[in-house]
Amino acid sequence: MSTSRAFASAAAAVVLAAAAPAQSGTATAAPGYSLDVRPILAENCFRCHGPDEAAREADLRLDVAGHGRERELLRRVTSQDRAEVMPPPHANKTLTAAEIATLRRWVAAGAAYEPHWSFVPPVRPRLPEPVGGAAAAHPVDRFVRARLVEHGLTPSPPADRATLVRRLYLDLIGLPPTPAQAAAFVDDDAPDAYQRLVDELLASPHYGERQARRWLDLARYADSNGYEKDRPRTIWPYRDWVVRACNDDLPFDRFAIEQLAGDLLPEPTADQLIATGFHRNTMLNEEGGIDPLEFRYHAMTDRVATTGAVFLGLTIGCAQCHTHKFDPITHREYFGLMAFLDNADEPDFVVPDAAADERRRRNLAQADEELARLWREWPADAAPREQRFAEWLAARRARAVAWRTLVPTDLASNLPTLQVEGDGAVFASGDSTKHDIYRLSFAAAERPVTALRLEALPDPRLPDGGPGMTYYEGRKGDFFLSEFAARVGHGDAARTVAIARASESYASNQYSQMRASAALACDGDLQTGWSTHLRNGERHVAVFVPAAPIAAGQPFSIELQFGRHFASSLGRFRLSATSADGGAEALALPFDHDGALERALRLDPAARTAEQRQALRGAFVLEAEETAKDAQQVRRLRSRAEHVTTLILRERPPGHRRVTHRRHRGEYLQPREVVAPHLPAALRGDAPAPQDRLAFARWLVSRDNPLAARVLVNREWAALFGRGLVATLDDFGAQGERPTHPELLDWLAVEFMARGWSRKQLHRLLVTSETYRQSSDVRAGDHTRDPDNRWLARASRLRLEAEQLRDAALVAAGVLSPELHGPPVRPPQPPGVTEVAFGSPKWRASDAPARFRRSLYTFQKRTAPFAFYATFDAPSGEACTARRHRSNTPLQALALLNDPMMVELAEALGARLAEVATEHGVDEALRRGFGRVLTREPGARELAALRAFFENARSRDSARSRDNAPSPDNALAWAAVARALLCLDEAITRN
Repeated sequence: MSTSRAFASAAAAVVLAAAAPAQSGTATAAPGYSLDVRPILAENCFRCHGPDEAAREADLRLDVAGHGRERELLRRVTSQDRAEVMPPPHANKTLTAAEIATLRRWVAAGAAYEPHWSFVPPVRPRLPEPVGGAAAAHPVDRFVRARLVEHGLTPSPPADRATLVRRLYLDLIGLPPTPAQAAAFVDDDAPDAYQRLVDELLASPHYGERQARRWLDLARYADSNGYEKDRPRTIWPYRDWVVRACNDDLPFDRFAIEQLAGDLLPEPTADQLIATGFHRNTMLNEEGGIDPLEFRYHAMTDRVATTGAVFLGLTIGCAQCHTHKFDPITHREYFGLMAFLDNADEPDFVVPDAAADERRRRNLAQADEELARLWREWPADAAPREQRFAEWLAARRARAVAWRTLVPTDLASNLPTLQVEGDGAVFASGDSTKHDIYRLSFAAAERPVTALRLEALPDPRLPDGGPGMTYYEGRKGDFFLSEFAARVGHGDAARTVAIARASESYASNQYSQMRASAALACDGDLQTGWSTHLRNGERHVAVFVPAAPIAAGQPFSIELQFGRHFASSLGRFRLSATSADGGAEALALPFDHDGALERALRLDPAARTAEQRQALRGAFVLEAEETAKDAQQVRRLRSRAEHVTTLILRERPPGHRRVTHRRHRGEYLQPREVVAPHLPAALRGDAPAPQDRLAFARWLVSRDNPLAARVLVNREWAALFGRGLVATLDDFGAQGERPTHPELLDWLAVEFMARGWSRKQLHRLLVTSETYRQSSDVRAGDHTRDPDNRWLARASRLRLEAEQLRDAALVAAGVLSPELHGPPVRPPQPPGVTEVAFGSPKWRASDAPARFRRSLYTFQKRTAPFAFYATFDAPSGEACTARRHRSNTPLQALALLNDPMMVELAEALGARLAEVATEHGVDEALRRGFGRVLTREPGARELAALRAFFENARSRDSARSRDNAPSPDNALAWAAVARALLCLDEAITRN
């Protein structure tokens, strides 16, 4: 028998099916397959004997039930024969004696099989009995203390009140308490003082800021597009939505559904649309030569991996290229998940803003007043106003021929979705390529066609108001018409219509060295054409005159080709025809977005209304040379409203569903069979299979999904206790760590769902436990018995996160701006950080008070992250981050001491201490400075050390002074004291 075949027969004993799982966690209980045995097999065996059929040896799966010989299994894993031992020597894996003992005990107990623990829906376990017969304790403490007893440990005494108030503030709102806030709690001896403080912090508007910062790590939030150009993007309304949702305690199931599928809810609100920015946080490549569809695919793989990490706690991204090596997720199931997310378009959304609407109304009224003034105050040294107006009317009217809208009988494109709207305009949506082609067919005209007009129309649904559907931030709303062609007839018999001349109302190329015109869209060269760069949000017109009229009674078609080496198609346009003698010339009057002024020109003057006459006078004033300079102000006032836009998802219209293919080896260029939306079989259970993104989102946060509640409570536990009950926050699969307290994890998950998925209630539950309120001091022996504090015999001691470090310094310096929401700001940072990125952008620090806003609002550039945050391990926003690493480097100490932002804050704190010293003396200033930074009173030795440091700094200041006398208020010395305090280990640690 071959080695692999013999092992196949023997090792199948590992997966014998059995009725009930064994309990694990004590030395005497039989090991359980899910928690004890499966991790051993996953680490050593699943690569060759796991879910991946392509990599499987001997047709043996060790992750599913089977039958085999137990003794042969144990013989093979303990064999000294290199030809028989498993894992084989070339695998460079060896089972430890403890792992072999676990397998031996498990087989001896009957080799019971059970699914991986995280794929079994959580069931509320019984609360352990209170330890030592004590009165009924907090449920969290009952679970924790039961495990402490098992490991010979005892809980630590409570933390002192100063430590506790600082810990609670930092954990719940991300800010340390001010001295007054800390004193109010320390001096409050009422029995409910702690509970009242918890409720106060949960109700604080800063609670949402703290919780949002953690969520934004998962959402890979940033204020720029990423990749090479990494231009700014506007998506901060999504960040503000997260802050508000956390403050409002939006139930987590709704919180998730609105982010994944808010656009599919019945009559979605603006907030629900903004929430879908969660999956618009993907990076966007703006390089000229890229295939936009390829990078859309890369965005989709990011969305699948992020969804898996955030809501399932699984490394689903591993199945992009092949069936998962360790978890029961096949390659095809990966693309089944992608199909749920793949049918959404990615438009910009204009955020409703009543204040912006009012500003717009006032600006338009002011513009009308200014036009009337310019009309009244015609320059005395210019030609008579009435004469110039008549000349202008005559010239424009000569070009204002009658146009009839052409409504297509058929529309086709290579990819974008084309739809005819009520006014005959065509709206394009969906995906775009570097070379889009629109083909529109028209019924036979009743009259000859002497000219064809293409109107490029603005639309709020388009990026930057259109008329293009280009979504790149640097040229949003642009288009580039490479070729315009008309054909008469059908099919092979169709003949091309020669274009004699072309004109346009406006033309500009984003590349200044190249011309743009309608005529260049008829030259057969795809590299030249018509564009209206820098005039987005306006109506533009191009007119094409055939060499010979298109005869009446003949059907015809028009083909529009777009692009050069980037996607740049029209988003909304309308085609019209005229039978005017000699064709026509392009005409577009200022701010004539619907062509109404042009139609008014054709009317007999006596037939025009007062409003039409006034509008024509306004257009004349805007175009006249005599008033050109003053008219610029009118143009600015009439420009589009200053509404904020953000990035959202919108489901594609019915009949235009995007098809998802399985990509062989995960490669974009290898599409294979079509894959319909479906869940992994291991997670599906008995629930009805979801059919669309909304149903998928609802399933993710339902009781039918065994993972979502566990993953969420585990993340919240890790945020408060420093380590998750499952240490691998983003991996609840076979390669993840087993939970230290499995019963507590399931109890919390069930309790969380039972309490309406409320995160505030979950936080209240956790922080009111005695386990949370323990001292973080390490007692003799505890470090040896439990160095990682897995069993929670003490509170965690953690370095503050990057943003908390800065925010704590802002509070200590007394300069923190309490303003919530709004556009990102730029605090000071060393020169040269952003200059290394594309285009060498400058970092211009915001003025106060904006520069002192919370770190949540700092502009986040992916290719050049804010230096201080990056130094302290903050993510760049390029990928979903479920768990921040905490490093310890010399650069961090240097940043605390020398970063210009920290120096500025130290000087601000020093100035406050100098004022206190002048009024109350040096010792009082030192006490207050110590309290502002560390939230407690200094001891006698600490105060003496600070006094000596201050005197030394003052002496150095005096020695450096030219006149050998320090500054009157010892500003430099006090800044040095503040700098030292802000750099103390206790200042940057949450105890």
